[in-house]
Amino acid sequence: MNTPDPSTTGASLQIEGLGLDIGGATILKDVDLNIEPGALVSVIGPNGAGKTTLFNTISGVVRPTAGRILMDGADITRTSVPQRARAGLGRTFQTSSLFPQLSVRENVRVAVQATQGGSYSLLRFPRRSDAATARAEELLHSVGLGHRMDARAGDISHGDKRKLEIAVLLATRSRLVLLDEPMAGVASGDVAGLVDSIRGLHAETGCTVLMVEHHIEVLMGLVDLVAVMYFGTIIAVDTPQRIMENVTVQSAYLGTGA
Repeated sequence: MNTPDPSTTGASLQIEGLGLDIGGATILKDVDLNIEPGALVSVIGPNGAGKTTLFNTISGVVRPTAGRILMDGADITRTSVPQRARAGLGRTFQTSSLFPQLSVRENVRVAVQATQGGSYSLLRFPRRSDAATARAEELLHSVGLGHRMDARAGDISHGDKRKLEIAVLLATRSRLVLLDEPMAGVASGDVAGLVDSIRGLHAETGCTVLMVEHHIEVLMGLVDLVAVMYFGTIIAVDTPQRIMENVTVQSAYLGTGA
């Protein structure tokens, strides 16, 4: 991977007292989280702990009822999804958000064109030799999809779809990336390649990565910190090894008791 471009290095993220009440039910409560620029952090927790809801509030899909969210010190709590994207926030979802009828190459090229603008805008007819196509192919090689460029995105495996989403994020030059359960539904044989793609995304751009993941063994050696959610709040933030040894986490999440 190349040395990170200073213009695309990571953004900081501060979450302060975040809360979400829906119909009298408390979904998030007093969530505090501070992520340094360029960090790679995972959020874990049992089903229903509020992990995806937290991502929805950070990305602007859902507006919280309490607290605030800051990106590089700027309050983005009330800004729209497109505004956050323009500020450098990118996200993948539990279900694929690709264009299934387009080729693997075209999915990434569209993202490159949208990012470059100008003479490479979406209105320009694509050519095999243009800069947007060359950049798309470079990114696909970097995530291990160089051999699937001409395949329809809808026809590739689930693991390869996740790699393609990472290539799209690389194309958008996002400075804060949210990966919502990237390993979900991925065959065991594809997990190592996907982990390498996430590591490559982080190394190539220097972006800040926040990911939801259920399997803590996947996180060992990958992330800097693990934040544990339980009943809508964060109960611990520490290194993966210390999280494994934390008796509160063992009782609440791993189910082993103190």
